[in-house]
Amino acid sequence: MRIDMIKGHGSGNDFLIIDEITNAYSFSEGERAALARLLCDRSSDLGADGILFIMKSEHAAGRMRVFNADGSEASMCGNGLRLVARYVCEMLGFKEAIIETMKADLKVSQQEDIYPDVTTYQVEISPVSFRLADLPLNLNADDLLNKKIPELSDALTFSALAVPNPHLISIVELEHLKSEIQKQISEKVNQPNELFPDGVNVSFVKSLSPGRIYVNTFERGVGFTNACGTAMSASSLVTCLQGLNNLEERINVYNNGGKVQCVVHKNDENFDIDLIGNATYLFRAEVDVNLASENFTVHSKEAFTEQDIYEKLQIEAQAYLRGAGL
Repeated sequence: MRIDMIKGHGSGNDFLIIDEITNAYSFSEGERAALARLLCDRSSDLGADGILFIMKSEHAAGRMRVFNADGSEASMCGNGLRLVARYVCEMLGFKEAIIETMKADLKVSQQEDIYPDVTTYQVEISPVSFRLADLPLNLNADDLLNKKIPELSDALTFSALAVPNPHLISIVELEHLKSEIQKQISEKVNQPNELFPDGVNVSFVKSLSPGRIYVNTFERGVGFTNACGTAMSASSLVTCLQGLNNLEERINVYNNGGKVQCVVHKNDENFDIDLIGNATYLFRAEVDVNLASENFTVHSKEAFTEQDIYEKLQIEAQAYLRGAGL
């Protein structure tokens, strides 16, 4: 079969975008997983962290499904949602829209550029739950906020929340970021284990200054990634709960792929987060896929020029991180 797609990224977290609204594609669940494993392979001509399938919705402007590079499906992806927001809004001529995801219908909108000439979208990250059963995390407690998990570390404290992807977050110092402890913990909780039967995204967060944090994430189903949108959102919320940042104020979140901004809102006892950042297109491609023989060929590829501009943001962000000792 021949499939048209766009490759893009949010903060260096890259995806293949497949439009099922204007194209007559029809995939089985097994085919979606197989496409992700095949096309996202980094040794191939494409390579990506996952595939974003944009589908028709009965009640929203579009529906997003996210399949990781290992073929597993994610319930949410903040960086991917910004790309879907851009695609759907440009397709329909909208400045804002509602996108259906696995757990919720989320507000998205075009925003002022986060950096000159870098296309920028804001997406809603919700629902937020601190119930360990929603991750799930098997501990004899209802929630976990800035507490130790002896099975993982004697020194670090952790917070756990679902947004709705499951996240385990630790506020750390430079020495921890430069050690192997995050890799060891992440691999442990994403292999068969009693604590996290479904695995979990693991983020180490360093507070840089008021309104600025650095987030490094091991993403379930992917591994260490340049950035994870829901992880940066969840990390921003945790820093607010610990008094490092303030609700309703923009937080600059630096990552290995650049930076985004997050704003944490509280309504009664509920939280939601605005995630604001780039939605950058890399190239458009036509790909001939044979799932039976597990191979594909790139029929054509047309590059966009947006990455050259985005790299200026990256350079600026990386210079700031070097100045902070990272």
